[in-house]
Amino acid sequence: MQITELASGLEFPEGPIALEDGTVLLVEIARGTLTRVAPNGDVSVVAETGGGPNGAALGPDGHVWITNNGGFKWDRSGGRIMPAGTPDDYQGGSIQRVNLDSGAVETVYTECDGIPLKGPNDIVFDGHGGFWFSDLGKNREFDRDLGAVYYAAADGSHISRQVFPVMGGANGIGLSPDGSIVYAAETPTGRLFGWQVAEPGRLADDRAAAGFNAYIAGAAGFTMFDSLAVEASGRVCVASIGAGGVTVIDPASREVEHVAVGDDPLTTNICFGGADMQTAYITLSTTGRLVSCRWPRPGLRLAHG
Repeated sequence: MQITELASGLEFPEGPIALEDGTVLLVEIARGTLTRVAPNGDVSVVAETGGGPNGAALGPDGHVWITNNGGFKWDRSGGRIMPAGTPDDYQGGSIQRVNLDSGAVETVYTECDGIPLKGPNDIVFDGHGGFWFSDLGKNREFDRDLGAVYYAAADGSHISRQVFPVMGGANGIGLSPDGSIVYAAETPTGRLFGWQVAEPGRLADDRAAAGFNAYIAGAAGFTMFDSLAVEASGRVCVASIGAGGVTVIDPASREVEHVAVGDDPLTTNICFGGADMQTAYITLSTTGRLVSCRWPRPGLRLAHG
């Protein structure tokens, strides 16, 4: 597979969004920004989000919605950048909305049922205008938070916790092509889970957790899961940590394939774009790069994308 480097020198990039004009929006977690990468490789800051912008998606209002994890400490040894725990100035996680024209940043959600969001990680909109998002939680020296999956309205009127707990923390999130299943990746175990959607914003199981009944498949060897994207065929492509690359899972057959991408052990995000949706944009985060490649099958066109 031929890999093309589109940008380098990024500060732990994640959350890529491929736009029709060939530019790619992404977040730089360590820089605290929403950033634009032009087709010629020029990099420019769209907005200063602060904290730790982790995931991004275009909403029905034309704005970019950000899952902000509240920030990390960083280890920059060995020529790479790695998350290294919760920062001293951490004040909680949030969901933010960015106006692409002005760069204005608005905080929309900081809690659910009085419980603060801990480490919002990834986000996907459905066709009804609401969005699902994952919460990885935060690590401390001797303990960590349980993860969860939430659903929220884009007008700021409602948020609900739909899956709890995700024991290892919920990372990548996505929807099946028909919107009937919401997927979430659990990071430390390298496992993919999926739950039936009964109606917009509500799962069929009102006590859903990341357990036996929701388990789809896992990765071989020491592989952790990060964010994901879904192919038009329904396969789930999970950016993978450890071995690097992308783990491709067929939910119907439970077949698992590993696609090598570059040399970064923290391959963190993948999205699809291009006229035929067969260009994969992938973030290689410890080395601060955005790359692209020709994917063997088309990706799913996202709602409002």
